[in-house]
Amino acid sequence: MKKYKLKFEEYIRPDGKNEVREFYGSLPLKDLAKLKATIYNIEEHGLYISERMEWVKKIDNDLYEVRSKLGSNIQRVLYFHIINNKYMLTNGFTKKTGKTPPRVIEHAKLLRREYKEIVERENINEK
Repeated sequence: MKKYKLKFEEYIRPDGKNEVREFYGSLPLKDLAKLKATIYNIEEHGLYISERMEWVKKIDNDLYEVRSKLGSNIQRVLYFHIINNKYMLTNGFTKKTGKTPPRVIEHAKLLRREYKEIVERENINEK
């Protein structure tokens, strides 16, 4: 049985805005390298191992976070499942409190809803 690696994509909004890329641009280089290495490890090792290693965490129904820490700097990128082995990164933030801020979760839900509406419209137009 062939093992399919996970694949993360960055969500690009209809106006061309890529919030994940913007978040990457705001990070110190070492934090960015650690976060990208964590995403790579998740893609390579899968969700089961990633959960055990605490690289990912479920935060809501079909909403998860990539977890990266370098020293006292804690980075998070939220994502959701698209189809099969594909996942969509939506937005990121530097964690400063114990819990993921509700506004960050709500924004990720908005981006997920926006993405799914676009896909649904495209599927209707193809028929």
